[in-house]
Amino acid sequence: MKVTTWNVNGIRARETQVMQWVNDERPDVLAVQEMKALPEQVPAPLRSLDGYWCAWHGHKGYSGVGLLLRRDTFPDEPTITIPPFDFETRIVTAQVGDVLFASVYVPNGGKDFAAKVRFLEAFEAFAADARARGLRPVICGDFNVTREERDVHPLLRKPTEIGQTPGERAMLARILDGGLADLGRRFAPDDDGLFTWWAPWRNMRERNVGWRLDYVLTAESLARHATGCVVHPRFGTSDHAPVTATFATLG
Repeated sequence: MKVTTWNVNGIRARETQVMQWVNDERPDVLAVQEMKALPEQVPAPLRSLDGYWCAWHGHKGYSGVGLLLRRDTFPDEPTITIPPFDFETRIVTAQVGDVLFASVYVPNGGKDFAAKVRFLEAFEAFAADARARGLRPVICGDFNVTREERDVHPLLRKPTEIGQTPGERAMLARILDGGLADLGRRFAPDDDGLFTWWAPWRNMRERNVGWRLDYVLTAESLARHATGCVVHPRFGTSDHAPVTATFATLG
């Protein structure tokens, strides 16, 4: 099974590339962030993508998330939910059996850092509640937090900058310590150039001078079945790269 998460930085601007990804890669789950569109503004070929259950949760002009689940893999219609702590259309979930998929777009925090903190704290409680109810989460998205110092290129490290602060990293650590595995790091434990976002200037992407902001986090019981997790830095024109985790089975 293949699960891809991608901050597309505008679903209308990236329509052709999303369609190419789906046609070439045939992901079983595609989690999209920063769609910058209302659901009715999602291009028609994607809004009701053939062969997929589609959940679009968007806002005009910014934010927004989506989840697409392949019908061949998940023949029963998933239960789509918007958690109550959501604001600015930043999270949507789809439950299939005891597996809970989530597409998440954490606030950047630059304009309202307190809102980012509230969202992360609420998300921690949400993830803990899911596990308490016997669900196995697969959480995909842009967390706008670098987990460790090495998740920022040395030229860009600044511990007072939002996304790198010790407090934000502590919040992400608590989420992980609650029973979630970071598949990107699990399959690249020694890769200090594992980045998923690059500023769109000065050839940052070509030079791989970036940050790791995009994650696939799973319950440990699912992580045991994971066979890989890779970043695709050369695909697409978003400032973020797709990240794909693969599983032998969901168990």
